[in-house]
Amino acid sequence: MSKSLSAQKTTFKCFVYIVCIILTFLSIFPFWTMIVNATRNTYQIQSHAVSIIPSKYLMNNWQILNGKQFNAMQGFINSLIIAVGATICAVYFSTLTAYSIVVYDWKLKRTFFTFIMAVMMIPSQIVTIGFYQMIYKVHLTNNFLPLIIPAIAAPSTVFFMRQYMIPSLSLEIIESARIDGAKEFYTFNTIALPIMKPAIATQAIFIFVSKWNELFMPLVLLTKHDHYTMPIMVSLLRGDIYRTEYGSIYLGLLLTVLPLFVVYFLLSKYIIAGVALGSVKG
Repeated sequence: MSKSLSAQKTTFKCFVYIVCIILTFLSIFPFWTMIVNATRNTYQIQSHAVSIIPSKYLMNNWQILNGKQFNAMQGFINSLIIAVGATICAVYFSTLTAYSIVVYDWKLKRTFFTFIMAVMMIPSQIVTIGFYQMIYKVHLTNNFLPLIIPAIAAPSTVFFMRQYMIPSLSLEIIESARIDGAKEFYTFNTIALPIMKPAIATQAIFIFVSKWNELFMPLVLLTKHDHYTMPIMVSLLRGDIYRTEYGSIYLGLLLTVLPLFVVYFLLSKYIIAGVALGSVKG
């Protein structure tokens, strides 16, 4: 009986490993294809769309990319300013809002949280025209602030932070800090924020990726070439009417994706630590 049970466990583990390997391959394969295509020329991509062997045209694609007025450094800086600024605003103020909902007991708390949840159901495209008219009237077009400041209002992030904070943040600790004379912002910054690190890291990844890849709103608000973000520059990579250099386009996409890997690897350790802590508590 024990041998058959051990065999079943071994079979199940092998099945799990095989599934994980397949899922890993399916996750990595598109990125590897993009990297390989960045080293190939247009003829190779059009004749054989899928290849796992890099080619020798990387520098040629880079020269073509520069010839199309693709300023990678300027695009990196612009996208980084917007993505980092919006991520910091969204994460900090959303955590602060969730803190006020969880820690404080006030009359309209439930109504306030219901209103935040209702805002989540409004598509952002509905307010685009009115938002652009307002930005145009206050002369903030070709400015990064309209792409950063609105990130303060992030209902989905508030909801996530609240749900994480309810079981993780002990109200007794907050009361002890108040008894010791700690101010409210000091208590939030030194006690609540460190406890929320896994949730902050998780939301920071999602927000950074969404802001880095955002195309529609920056394309509407930014019209000067020196303000273009990486997604705008990649969207404008077009050849003439006779030829499109797909190798340079893939190289531009690769340059756009690389910072996302860096951000994920920098913040993933906090997510893993939070999962481990939750399993220990459970």
